[in-house]
Amino acid sequence: MNLIIDIGNTRVKIAVFDQKNDIIDQKANNNDLIIDDIKGFLSKYNIKYAIVSQVGNTVAGLKELLTNHKVLLKNLDANLKLPFSIAYKTPQSIGSDRLALVAGAQLYQPDTNKLIIDAGTCVTYDFIDKDNVYHGGAISPGLFLRYKSLHDYTANLPLLAPESKKATLIGDDTKSSIQSGVVLGFVNEISGFIVKYNLKFKDLTVFLTGGDKKILDSYIKNMIFANSNSLLLKGLNHILNLNV
Repeated sequence: MNLIIDIGNTRVKIAVFDQKNDIIDQKANNNDLIIDDIKGFLSKYNIKYAIVSQVGNTVAGLKELLTNHKVLLKNLDANLKLPFSIAYKTPQSIGSDRLALVAGAQLYQPDTNKLIIDAGTCVTYDFIDKDNVYHGGAISPGLFLRYKSLHDYTANLPLLAPESKKATLIGDDTKSSIQSGVVLGFVNEISGFIVKYNLKFKDLTVFLTGGDKKILDSYIKNMIFANSNSLLLKGLNHILNLNV
């Protein structure tokens, strides 16, 4: 069985895959609590291989824990065998989460042009063409960072968060104006990228994932939505299988 560990900026996700490459168990937790969860998986399942994708802070004791359990460990970077070729000028700088998401999209749609959008702490856009070549994309601030920057770099604007109701086009007070600017700006940025990619590339499949996917769902309808909980995890498992 494979143990998949994704260390993000705010949360750590772990999953166990069986021999059929199906997720049989998974959990998400804060960085300082995840070691106990991993210990539980190691005692419950016969874990043979593990892979770690890390874009957030290091989890203390993780490497030693996996080594002590005689688990073959791979740390994801562009030096591993990947299910696509890379045309990015600085492959060593590509985030491991972006590599994993592209690999996951390949499992769903191997022979099409694909745009993978991850709406998390940052919004990342990654493009891989129908010939299996990864070209890169774009990175911009995520929703929370947009709220936080308005609060941190101005004297009087409050720190807000997304609301359950839709943002209005014309805000009639400070709070609704912030919601309009942040949320609709966020939505229009992503919609704009999709439109431009569709104009440039035929037969484009768009994947949307990440923690803010649920907010975008009510605004953006012209997309193929991937499972936000499994695309990255399945991509990591796919890369692990290629390397063991």
